Amino acid sequence: MFYTFFIVAFTLGALTALYLLTLAIAGKLGYRNRFSAVDTPPQARIAVLVPGYKEDGIIISTARHLLGLEYPKELFDIYIIADAFQPSTINELRLLPIHVFEVSFEKSTKTKSLNEAFARIQKPYDLAVILDADNVPNPDFLNRINGAYVKGACAIQGRRVAKNLDTSFALLDACSEGINNHLFRRGANGLGLTSSIIGSGMAFEYELVKEILGRIEAVGGFDKILQLEIVKKGIRIEYLHDALVFDEKVESSQAFRKQRKRWVSSQFIYLKKFFPSAMRELFRGNINYFDLAIVKNLILPRGFLFILFPLLFLCSFFFGPVWIIASFLLGISYLISLWISVPPELKNGDLFNAVQRLPHAIWLMVSALFGMRKANQTFIHTVHTKTKINNPLFNEHNK
Repeated sequence: MFYTFFIVAFTLGALTALYLLTLAIAGKLGYRNRFSAVDTPPQARIAVLVPGYKEDGIIISTARHLLGLEYPKELFDIYIIADAFQPSTINELRLLPIHVFEVSFEKSTKTKSLNEAFARIQKPYDLAVILDADNVPNPDFLNRINGAYVKGACAIQGRRVAKNLDTSFALLDACSEGINNHLFRRGANGLGLTSSIIGSGMAFEYELVKEILGRIEAVGGFDKILQLEIVKKGIRIEYLHDALVFDEKVESSQAFRKQRKRWVSSQFIYLKKFFPSAMRELFRGNINYFDLAIVKNLILPRGFLFILFPLLFLCSFFFGPVWIIASFLLGISYLISLWISVPPELKNGDLFNAVQRLPHAIWLMVSALFGMRKANQTFIHTVHTKTKINNPLFNEHNK
């Protein structure tokens, strides 16, 4: 029985390590940015949608940043969907040349806010850009989105990077997102597969996303359903590595655990929910749907993989030298895939200091399992406070 368990765990670990290493190499060698071009004349009419829940501390700053985007003012509009904002915040927002939609729900979700905005908007648009209230796009973001749209892309994921790198947990969070960008977006596109989306920093053909979101009622993980509905239509989601969106990273262990609980919960819930449809789509030749619905949801979170591979190595001593070598190589290949995927700008002394907090982060991720059962049934709000960008990428990218 112990041997059977070892073989099953080893097989799952081997498939995971091989898949991640393949994506890491593809992201390094195979990715080509086929769409983004800042020299493409602006022509797409863009609605920038920013749903926010109790984001009084940062929304004014976010709105002012958005007004500074380098794109013709007559071609884009900003819509703030304000859920549970203070009256003083609403009044200050209304002084800016933006649109403010006040909303209120018994149970708040991002999907409900977006659908309410689509119902109220009367003007025609080519693209809908969806941002979180803490997101600050790079000044050229809309130009790059426009360039991709003009060249044929109708579902686009930008590169979300850290707004702040001021604590160890923020740095680990930034590192995690950078790895995900490389593996599941850049690497996936490098293999000819669709990119995953993140939930913000993304753009879609306006009528396409309006129609799909109108059928979604998810509390958490709406982006997982959205991406599946898009690829089900035969549309590939393109990743734009140079379309930067700065996103606030968690600073504390409590926020880190809360965020991971939501992510792990949605991963397992949607694996079960979409397994039958994924198998049907696979037989129809829709590899992208199968990859997003099954393969990526089968991959254990990194915190668990950091436990699994050492355990396999220790257990392999009961079964002989061949298994010892094989388990060791599995762990090494996993570490190589992570090192390839870590953004170059984060490979510095601060990262090595932050790695000392990794055991704590792993424990928080494991402990999140105990509270994930209802995490996808309740809206989990993350408080945001950062209004300034503290990331060298911002200055380097705008030299």
